[in-house]
Amino acid sequence: MPTALEFNDISKLYHLGRINSQYFSDEFSRWWTMKVRRKEDPLLKVGETNDCSHKGESDYVWALKDINFKVEQGDVVGIIGKNGAGKSTLLKILSQITSPTTGTIKINGRIGSLLEVGTGFHSEMTGRENIFLNGAILGMRRQEIAKKLDEIVDFSGCERYIDTPVKRYSSGMKTRLGFAVAATLDPEILVVDEVLAVGDAEFREKAIDKMRELSRTEGRTVLFVSHSMASVKKLCKTGVVLKNGRMDYIGNIDGAIDHYLMRNQVLEMDAAFPQATVRGGNGALRFQYIRLLSKNGVERSVFEVGEECIIEVGYQATEALKVCNQSRITVSIMSSSTKHVVAWLSSSIFADKIDTNSSTIQFRIPQLMLSEAVYQIKLYAYVDDEAADEIFDAAQLEVLYHDYFGTGKVPIKNVSFVGHTILDYSVSWSGAKSRII
Repeated sequence: MPTALEFNDISKLYHLGRINSQYFSDEFSRWWTMKVRRKEDPLLKVGETNDCSHKGESDYVWALKDINFKVEQGDVVGIIGKNGAGKSTLLKILSQITSPTTGTIKINGRIGSLLEVGTGFHSEMTGRENIFLNGAILGMRRQEIAKKLDEIVDFSGCERYIDTPVKRYSSGMKTRLGFAVAATLDPEILVVDEVLAVGDAEFREKAIDKMRELSRTEGRTVLFVSHSMASVKKLCKTGVVLKNGRMDYIGNIDGAIDHYLMRNQVLEMDAAFPQATVRGGNGALRFQYIRLLSKNGVERSVFEVGEECIIEVGYQATEALKVCNQSRITVSIMSSSTKHVVAWLSSSIFADKIDTNSSTIQFRIPQLMLSEAVYQIKLYAYVDDEAADEIFDAAQLEVLYHDYFGTGKVPIKNVSFVGHTILDYSVSWSGAKSRII
């Protein structure tokens, strides 16, 4: 297959705090150094890695650094990574919205881009007028666009408002029309950023089916950026993982998703629970750490619906714990949006007392049946009905949608639960697993 895209040493340097990229003095200094003194570009030596979570020492940051890969014609490539990894910057360079600091991109074909809600639309123009405007930008003749008009309007589902100015459209309507235009006006290469997350679930599935059809039947190339691993897995063949502006992995999509979940979403916390904002208890037992583990024992904080999840908690016992009559460790999983408890796990289901010969307890959930959302984990321990330790924000758990039931239907996100659910789980101390309820 011929090559549709080729990224050669693409890097992008930003100067933090500047509205424009450089002043004239910067440009003149670079020109003097490179052209007159025949030395390396001075900016290439001062930039730091793009790590959003830490304050750096330099005002120059590499949003992208040394990106090299090829995309074959007809391939569907998913670009995944955490916020700030450089995904959108890469697509903006590809769409020629911004230029790279170093490197080149070889493009074989016409590009249709959908990067942000309303991109390429004039707010004062109607939906119909914007369709013709976008087609003209892509180099199409008016007659060609007119032939596609009914198909675009039908796919977008915006027929009633097609002659209404776009400024009166909702974000979802703009997304629908924008995708319909980008996908229908014959681009050889379709570039879609996270913007589809704005649309409803029905349209998102419709858009993914359309991109798959373009690739399979018409040989179109698709670059797709999304935080939804289910959407990426359903659509893409190849995956590129970006981390802090650099390529961290490239390969088949299953390998890319596994790499991303295991390497880039690792739970970062130490024994002191520095992120805990509320902690109480009399100290008869003190929690030391919490880890979320996959079935294979890999530490991470992101799981798919129906996947096995192990919550491991380290603790330190005291004499009071050893001589008590009753004790328990309990894990509550709470919705981050509503703060309601959605799941409850406790050692008291399996034993009256905590094992004082061990310093670790594991709660094994064979199938994590929670809806797609972000959850907070609360830890608390009771010794003889008195609170020994309580940590209200011990960890964060993110659950991603997975078609577990094979119906293709997406459950409601962030359901406002009332009360709690006792998940099917087991408890073990020092590897000695007890029964599963």
